[in-house]
This record gives sequence, C-alpha cells and structure tokens, in this order.
Amino acid sequence: MGEEDYYLELCERPVQFEKANPVNCVFFDEANKQVFAVRSGGATGVVVKGPDDRNPISFRMDDKGEVKCIKFSLENKILAVQRTSKTVDFCNFIPDNSQLEYTQECKTKNANILGFCWTSSTEIVFITDQGIEFYQVLPEKRSLKLLKSHNINVNWYMYCPESAVILLSTTVLENVLQPFYFRAGTMSKLPKFEIELPAAPKSTKPSLSERDIAMATIYGQLYVLFLRHHSRTSNSTGAEVVLYHLPREGACKKLHILKLNRTGKFALNVVDNLVVVHHQDTETSVIFDIRLRGEFDGSVTFHHPVLPARSIQPYQIPMAGPAAVTNQSPVPCKLYSSSWIVFQPDIIISASQGYLWNLQVKLEPIVNLLPDKGRLMDFLLQRKECKMVILSVCSQMLSESDRATLPVIATVFDKLNHEYKKYLDAEQSYTMAVEAGQSRSSPLLRRPVRTQAVLDQSDMYTHVLSPFVEKKDMPHKFVIAVLMEYIRSLNQFQIPVQHYLHELVIKTLVQHNLFYMLHQFLQYHVLSDSKPLACLLLSLESFYPPAHQLSLDMLKRLSTANDEIVEVLLSKHQVLAALRFIRGIGGHDNISARKFLDAAKQTEDNMLFYTIFRFFEQRNQRLRGSPNFTPGEHCEEHVAFFKQVFGDQALMRPTTL
Repeated sequence: MGEEDYYLELCERPVQFEKANPVNCVFFDEANKQVFAVRSGGATGVVVKGPDDRNPISFRMDDKGEVKCIKFSLENKILAVQRTSKTVDFCNFIPDNSQLEYTQECKTKNANILGFCWTSSTEIVFITDQGIEFYQVLPEKRSLKLLKSHNINVNWYMYCPESAVILLSTTVLENVLQPFYFRAGTMSKLPKFEIELPAAPKSTKPSLSERDIAMATIYGQLYVLFLRHHSRTSNSTGAEVVLYHLPREGACKKLHILKLNRTGKFALNVVDNLVVVHHQDTETSVIFDIRLRGEFDGSVTFHHPVLPARSIQPYQIPMAGPAAVTNQSPVPCKLYSSSWIVFQPDIIISASQGYLWNLQVKLEPIVNLLPDKGRLMDFLLQRKECKMVILSVCSQMLSESDRATLPVIATVFDKLNHEYKKYLDAEQSYTMAVEAGQSRSSPLLRRPVRTQAVLDQSDMYTHVLSPFVEKKDMPHKFVIAVLMEYIRSLNQFQIPVQHYLHELVIKTLVQHNLFYMLHQFLQYHVLSDSKPLACLLLSLESFYPPAHQLSLDMLKRLSTANDEIVEVLLSKHQVLAALRFIRGIGGHDNISARKFLDAAKQTEDNMLFYTIFRFFEQRNQRLRGSPNFTPGEHCEEHVAFFKQVFGDQALMRPTTL
C-alpha cells in the first residue's frame, strides 16, 4: 500500500516519557493532556510532560504509599495526589506559597474516592462511590472549602474537560448515566439518561462497561458515544457506535448510529470532528462524519464509514540519544498494539514504548478514495485544513486527464459558493450590528471567523481559473462553459461578481475570436456592467471596432463622469484608448498634456510616447499657432526625454500660414 493511501497518521513529534515498569508508574491527565512518570512513589522523581510544553516539569515527593491518581490543576498551579481511598493530598506550585502538603478527606462517611477532576486552576471534584463533592482549593490557607455535594451511587465516572461535564454511571446495570456540568464555581445537574443495552443470553447479566463509553465534542456539540457490541441473539451484522447528544439544556437524545459491520475489539477517537473507530483484530481504522447525509428513520440517522478501512500510516520510532549510531535504522512501531490506550479526543498512548501521539487525518489521500465529487466536497468543507486540498480538487476536475462533467463542476461550485455566501452574510450582519451600536449592549456579538472552507473569488481566480484558462490543450468551449458556470453559481447565491472574472471570460472570447458571443453576453447582461470591464472593452477596439461603442454604453449606464473614465483608462495604461475616448466626446482641447505624457512614459513604449507627444504638438499648433509647450503645462521633462530618444530634428517645426 503506497503512502498516498493512508488517511490517518500519528503526529511527527510525540511526547516521549519513561516506559512503564515495576519501578515507574505512568499516569495521564486528560484535562491538561499531561503524562506523569512517577518513580518509586515519587521519591526518586516525578517527570511531567505535555504536548505543548517542551520543557518537562520535574520534582520529587515523599513516598507515602502507592500513587493511585496524580494531576495538576489547570495552569499547573496546584498538584493533587490520591494515595488512599479516603483522602487527596495537595501541594502548591505557586511562587511565594508554602510547598508543604495539605490533605482533604472526602466528606461522606464510609465512601471511597474513585478519582478526582480539576475543573479550573482552583476548583476540584472528588468522585466517590456514594456521590460527588465539589471543592474550592485555597492555596494560601492550605485548605479546601466544600462548595456543593450530591449523593448518588456511583459505579464509575468519566470527565470531558472541553465541556466540563462529568458523567456518573449509576444503577445495578450501570447503564443510567447522570451528567453534571461545572462552570465558575457552580455545579449543575443535567437530566439523567439510560443507555440501551443489547439483548444478552439469560445466563449472563448485561451491564454497561466504562470501556465502551466515550465523551467528545463533535461540531461544537457534546456527545456520549456508546460502543454497542454485536450480540449473538440479535440479527445485527456487527457492532455499532451509538451517539447520544447531551445538550446543556433539555433531555439527552439518541441521534446517530455508526454501523461498523464487524465484531471484535474496538477503540474510539475524535479527530477534526470525525469519529475514528480502530479495530484491533484487522489492525485497521474507519472514519465517520455525522454531517454527511445518512439514512434517517424518523428519529435516528444511520451512517456508514466514509472511506474503506485502512491502517494508520506505518510509523518509525527514531533512534535517539547518544547511543544512537548513524547506521542504526529507525524501529517500526507496532501499530494497534494491545498496550495502546486511547484517550479523547485524539490521543493514543503506548505506556510500554513510552510515547504519546496525537492522531491526525490526512486529507490528500481521501481525494482519490472518494470518487463522488459532491460528497467529497461536503466532507472536505467540514475539515479544518481544507483550503489547499479543495483548490487542488477543483484544478484536478478541470484537468485533461480527470475532467469532470459540467453538472459535477456546477455542483462543486455551488457547494463552495454556499459556504462563501454564509460567511459574507454573517460578516454583513456583524458589520450592521456594530454600526447600529449593538456591540456595546450585546457582549456576545463576535466577528464571524473565516474558516478555510471559505473560498472567495480571488482564491478561485488565482489557484484554479486563471491557470486553467492558460492551458493550451483545453477546448475553448469547455473553458468558457466552466467560467460561465462559476459566474452563474455566484449570481445564484447573489454574490457580486468581481470584474477580474469577467475580464477572464472576455480575454478568452477575444483570444478565440468569439466576438459574436462576447456581443451576446454584453447585450443580455450576462457580464455585469463595471468600470474595469468598460476599460477592457475600450482597449479591444483595434481587434473589434464595436467594442468602443459597447464600452461607452456601459459607462453611460454606470453614470460615470467623463474625466473619471479617462483616469481609469490611464491607470490601466490604456493611453490611446483614453485619447480616443476624449476625442470621441470632443474634450481633447482641454485635457492636460502632462497627464497623458506621464502615462505614456510609464508604459516604457517609446513609439506610444512618440504618438502621444506628436498629438499634443499638433494640438498646440492648431490652438496657439506653435507646436511648443507653454511653461504652464510643465512638460519640460517630457520634451527633454523626446529629444534624448528621437533627437532635436524630430521636434515639430512651427508652421506659419
């Protein structure tokens, strides 16, 4: 399998830590994404590493027994360590605060602490088998203050740090889940919900295993993912992942089912809003996108894998340290190893090898694995780093070898412009709200974020349409059809078409002498009126004489002032066209010679400069009886330049009657 076929990979720079062994225990904190390597209960050192901080935190602590759980508060201010089932020890890592440990015992009698979660830099939750206790830590006083508690029988718990929600498993079957939400010193109880367990043979008691549940944010919404294994008694074809949407307000609802069509051991990750399901037996993974259209049965949407199952891209463990000799080749990493532990959203840890990776999606290989261009666009537009891949797909579908049909091209353009229009509308609403002074009264008003899915006209012009037009082997009818299709799509979404797209169409038509088509496009306003377009038409007069009149008509429709038209033409270096225009309206006796000579000189075309210079000499002769320029016209520099290039003898001699 070539490298172009793998659409999942492990990150290039993993976090490396000391491997787990009888002396060294490894812990992972999901909130800070930190790995703790604790040697001999901390007596011979604790090393903390995270994906962002390349400088590990190292310290020692007294060996007061086996460490069950160890985590820093957010911002690494306070360390919490659980060594017994009744207490948690704390140590400040704040400058100028006491480093002496202090301890908090759980409040509920006869309760055992299952674990704890930091919800901020000074707030912590103890989860016991009899409930939940929410504390504020007061580092300067070296004590804790109970903010709120709730009694409930707990089997196990799960924490989603991104949404600050803790899920408690309750009841004998363990399948009634009670969520709590934490925010700025408050704890809110959300509605509990039940996970439907698959039917099981009478001899076995079904129960919900913590291993089969994950919590993750997908497209900004919190979901509980339940891995429902294949049951022999049901007629299902394999395991499936059931997605329960857990809103901040209202009841939890089963919304999506991901069909795996296989059985065995699975693990879940969420990467770039995609649910990734790893299958250990076949050592492959599949991805699901809940935004893509699935089969809806009235309450639940069923989804199939977006792409065929593939392995994660093979990974080489580099040889590091002074022992590494240049001829030692990197060691292949054992993928889908039984020692792998998966954490949400995108973390894979190999404790036996001492690595923490982030799982990543590669978009380029997906382009060839998903032949349906419409579905491919739907998929790519939802991805974070999609822009350059989408542009390459557009270029590819216009290439000679992979040329798509016009309806497919139209579909792709419409999908792109749908996203573009959404952004333009959001931007406009924001601007209007700011102008209306709503930003002061509504603090929630935020400028819309421009994601990579927003491909505007300049992106398409620069990366796709302009290079496409320049290809010599493309049939011109197809080129024009594609350009007109893109303009049609922009018009459909009521997006004002930029003049450079119209210019591209006109230049293509002129290049192939399709003047009759150009005339029709202008006559029926397929190409919208604009000043730059009018100037372009004026410059075409030498190839196509009617272009002059078409241009003037357009400028009149735009109610453009004559001097403004001249300015626009000169700025485009259309000096002769500007002069013809001004002569056409009879204003050539009053124009500034210097302005035209400046513009002619800028073109670096000496013959053009000669023509313009001679025109003004003739005008001077006609108006004043002498070809010479008056001092008030400030043309001395241009006279000197004319003499330098063409010689004194080329100057016009005064003619007397």
